[in-house]
Amino acid sequence: MTEQMTTTTSAATTCDPAVRVTKSLLAYGVIAGPLYVAVSLIEVFTRAGFDPTRHAWSMLSNGDRGWVHITNFLVSGLMTIAFAVGLRRVLGTGAGARWAPRLIGGYGVSLIAAGLLRADPGLGFPVGTPDGPGTISWHGYGHFAAGAIGFSCLIAACFVLARRFAAEGAAGWAWSSRVVGVVFGASFLGLTAGAGASWSLLAFTGAVLLVSGWQAAVAVNRYRRASH
Repeated sequence: MTEQMTTTTSAATTCDPAVRVTKSLLAYGVIAGPLYVAVSLIEVFTRAGFDPTRHAWSMLSNGDRGWVHITNFLVSGLMTIAFAVGLRRVLGTGAGARWAPRLIGGYGVSLIAAGLLRADPGLGFPVGTPDGPGTISWHGYGHFAAGAIGFSCLIAACFVLARRFAAEGAAGWAWSSRVVGVVFGASFLGLTAGAGASWSLLAFTGAVLLVSGWQAAVAVNRYRRASH
């Protein structure tokens, strides 16, 4: 009798429409970061004239195939916002319940803004562009501003979620979130200070891979807890 009641309760939880919606929203968080990275890497190795030691990924928004990277920004941003909504639903109350989703959502909005406001061409990319930094247009400034705001939101989210994990007794998750926040923040500062130096571009690329993996891992963690 007890076993039957347990099975019935489990089935009811699994079929709960609210739980299904929450899990669907969280699933976008699993996809968003890896999708952006995968599409960008394909472009890095297939776009003529692109050099990852000289050109930031954002510059892929230029040229005949620029629409691919713009779409990548927009889709990833929308998925990240959906993840933020799911995160708000699953966190409920307690540490970070309000600010973590807001910060993740802010990062998602920044991705959309970065897609709509293209980084300027330069340094010989796309092919035919004069070699050199070139001039910065209004949308180029807008792109940089969107990136600065979005990355700041993402760094802050790492520490807010670290506090949440600590409150839940998940020390490993808490420390790893802090490490990701520190590494990503340092790489962003290095990119700003490096003025396009190869080391700063490569370090920031590695940090993007790291934080994208972290976001996906957090989404998986909350997805598994969505029915509890």
